[in-house]
Amino acid sequence: MAVPASDGDREGVFEDVRISRISSSIRVIPDFPKPGILFQDITTLLLDPVAFKDTIDLFVERYTDKQISVVAGVEARGFIFGPPIALAIGAKFVPMRKPNKLPGAVISEEYSLEYGTDKIEMHVGAVQAGERAIVIDDLIATGGTLLAAINLLERVGAEVVECACVIELAELKGRDRLGKKPLFVLVSP
Repeated sequence: MAVPASDGDREGVFEDVRISRISSSIRVIPDFPKPGILFQDITTLLLDPVAFKDTIDLFVERYTDKQISVVAGVEARGFIFGPPIALAIGAKFVPMRKPNKLPGAVISEEYSLEYGTDKIEMHVGAVQAGERAIVIDDLIATGGTLLAAINLLERVGAEVVECACVIELAELKGRDRLGKKPLFVLVSP
């Protein structure tokens, strides 16, 4: 059974019936988008209002009373989980977008992909020095996108408290790329 894990060495693992519900609501699609990939499809999680609420509730429980002022959501599925968490804990939601999606002045961070590079951007002035932030996405694989989000936030002086994902593909060792930055995960298939 998949259980949440955090803090790099899997301390803080706990059993919760909600985790089973979340895990069983995620559909696995073999060979998508290419052969050999087991795609973790969260759209089925979103179709289950109880499992979706459980997901949001677990993150809210973790971040309530931690003085988080920024929930930074990574495009695109971080946009699904980030806003309700931000609202519930009284933080602002800051979208981390792919290039040329945000109007106005932006700052960007490039990161490596398996074949080539990509970038994420955020609005200039969206995050202030000294603000406490979490970075949220649906899944961590190789960790490149989360690391780019951390770097972008830290460049403007924010304190990134933790990264949070619904799913971790532990065999891809993305957690290792985050260095000492804590990672909280609900499901590791």
